[in-house]
Amino acid sequence: MSQASLFPPRFPAEEYRTRLATLRKVMADRNIDLLIVDQFEHINYFAGYWSTAAMYHALLIPLDNEPIAVIRTLDATVFEESSWLKDCVTFRDDQNSVRIVAETIITRGYGTSSIGLELDSNFLTVNRANEVRALLPGAKFVDFSAVMWEMRQSKSPLELTYLEVAAGICDRATAAAFDVARAGVNEREVFAAMTSEAWRSGADSGLGLSAVMSSGPRSTMLHASLGNRTLTEGDIVHVEPLPSFRGYSARMQRPKSIGVPTDEQMRTAETMIGIQNEQYRAMKPGEDARQVDRIVREGLLATGLRDTYANITGYTLGLVSIPRISDFTRVFHPGSAWKLQQNQTFHMYTSAGGMSFSETIVVTHEGGKRLTKTDRRLFC
Repeated sequence: MSQASLFPPRFPAEEYRTRLATLRKVMADRNIDLLIVDQFEHINYFAGYWSTAAMYHALLIPLDNEPIAVIRTLDATVFEESSWLKDCVTFRDDQNSVRIVAETIITRGYGTSSIGLELDSNFLTVNRANEVRALLPGAKFVDFSAVMWEMRQSKSPLELTYLEVAAGICDRATAAAFDVARAGVNEREVFAAMTSEAWRSGADSGLGLSAVMSSGPRSTMLHASLGNRTLTEGDIVHVEPLPSFRGYSARMQRPKSIGVPTDEQMRTAETMIGIQNEQYRAMKPGEDARQVDRIVREGLLATGLRDTYANITGYTLGLVSIPRISDFTRVFHPGSAWKLQQNQTFHMYTSAGGMSFSETIVVTHEGGKRLTKTDRRLFC
């Protein structure tokens, strides 16, 4: 039986309708007749379709009627294959797509309506927003920033299943990488083994980036570009697979020592793991994010393994796509004034001594549950 045959079903239309009902409650509260959705993740979340970013695209969501997708003619067949929606307006590549969106709004009877705009969207540039306003002079525009990012925080059962699949891909990709990582091997061979296993296991290409790795003196660089080193005895290899499954991304970081690790390295790894495990146990609904962050931040500083701690200790995981590789809608730092919710998912990470450990975590009443299952240790 192939791996693909074991994949969970796609979202049913009823799940999309439930999402729309939640969204429309907010629209009604804000007296919005039509919402223009153009952020990648949000189009997918409500339409089940990944658009391209070569030209402006939009999903028009009326308060009382079915959504309308406005996309390139080139992508119409992909829309038909993947989306649960049927209403689609297409434009040729020689046409002004912003104008087509505005004309569709007017044609559908919303030209003088109250219209919501995603002013925090990566795709609604200042120029595009100004053009939309100029093309719809009779409309009233309402800022709809943050709403859809917030409503996607608590994951549905099927969303969690997708994340579990992605986490399993992390586990298999890491194992494949570590099977290859040894003295005399170029680090690109390790990267190729890791990413090849991810693709074989069902990863999709939504992020445009499938993994991060570094080694030796660069193992402290968690966002290093791929190098061309040959691994040598005493190196630490850092791997972080970033696979997504149907757009839902899981992450995991693990170190491997090339050769026998030092006693200091082993103690450092065990200390980090112990502190981080305490953090995971605290990740329950209603807990203060600042307190969850403090466990790792102050814990590591107290041990002397780090002199400073400038970065966050975790961030939102879920449906994510380019141009944002990571979703910082919710992050853990000393000023995080929010409380955890059931079924939120996060990438929780920490690093010290040239090593890093991280997991894909879901918030439960029993504490943070690991979706990534690889042993938490310094491999060798």
